[in-house]
Amino acid sequence: MPSTTTKTWDIFCRVIDNFGDIGVCWRLSRQLVADHNQQVRLWVDDLNSLIRIWPAAQDLDRQQLAGVEVCRWQPEFRSDITIADVVIEAFACDIPPSYIEAMAGLKRAGNAPAWINLEYLSAERWIEDCHRMQSPHPATGLRKTFFFPGFTTKTGGLLREENLLQQRDQFQAARWLEKMGVTPDQRALLVSLFAYENSAVAGLLDTWATGEKPVHCLVPGGKILTSINQSLGKELSDGDVYQQGNLRLQVIPFLTQLEYDYLLWACDINFVRGEDSFVRAQWAAKPLIWHIYPQEEEAHITKLSAFLDVYLANTNDAENQSFANQIRDLWLNWNQSGDIGGSWNDLQALLPEWQGHSREWCELLAGQVDLARQLVDLSADQGR
Repeated sequence: MPSTTTKTWDIFCRVIDNFGDIGVCWRLSRQLVADHNQQVRLWVDDLNSLIRIWPAAQDLDRQQLAGVEVCRWQPEFRSDITIADVVIEAFACDIPPSYIEAMAGLKRAGNAPAWINLEYLSAERWIEDCHRMQSPHPATGLRKTFFFPGFTTKTGGLLREENLLQQRDQFQAARWLEKMGVTPDQRALLVSLFAYENSAVAGLLDTWATGEKPVHCLVPGGKILTSINQSLGKELSDGDVYQQGNLRLQVIPFLTQLEYDYLLWACDINFVRGEDSFVRAQWAAKPLIWHIYPQEEEAHITKLSAFLDVYLANTNDAENQSFANQIRDLWLNWNQSGDIGGSWNDLQALLPEWQGHSREWCELLAGQVDLARQLVDLSADQGR
């Protein structure tokens, strides 16, 4: 239900990972307006990334989109900006010093806003202890609350619009696929492939081409297409279809944020990347394979393993151990350029278990309070 108290919100976003940062911030901004009746101003330093996922956006210093005021975050930030009731610093992006000074002035007047640092998503256990911890700003004494999205009731939860799962269940996949120019073979697995560059894709494509089960792979425009073209020695682009053996690979246009949900709902299995598409794939309740953003010294593999521990926590009995092992092997091989083909073949025999587990996981997450609702509740307890 919408919140009965309307507050003003400033959300600051620096675009680091193409569409991940802006994807999360834009989705949160829209939900705060639509589901909770909040007044949101989104500050973003790269409007081109927003335009790609929300084509109604324009390259303007200021505009209204989906009830959200979107403002360009200029290097020289104006000092006369009205401070919001709730200030969100997305992913430790360091809000402008002049804005902090103005916040400090309000604090001295006994009217400090709520200041929240929205962190990156993680399943690591330590975030449960750090979630909602506060830290004083050394120069001003303003208190910043660290908010950690996550997969347990001791974290900040995940973004999930109020009617998302109902919309998913009412979605007519065949009609949307026809609109996209996709005519799937009823005998084939329909797979979406969205990932960073990955040399493991060569083995995956070869496995699909020589496998017994036909695969129709939809590739939205993105980084993985570079790796696909290198492995095939082709120059595939939007609209192209490549057939080899039992593999039919079809390149579709880069999708808007809304259309990407439709792709996930329409496919049998989804390869996803980063944070935003990873979360949306879990709400699709379909089997998924996650390509986590690579980090130095393989820190991302620790994060990947932490998620798998939570994701597979209910599969430790002897009956389900083989399934859990195959999931781990497939995900780790995809992220470490391992024998992705062998892992894929092994898991296909367990596809019904994979599908069932995906539905059960989605239902478990849906029973938790979503991220936007938790932020609204937190803002009610803090600030003016």
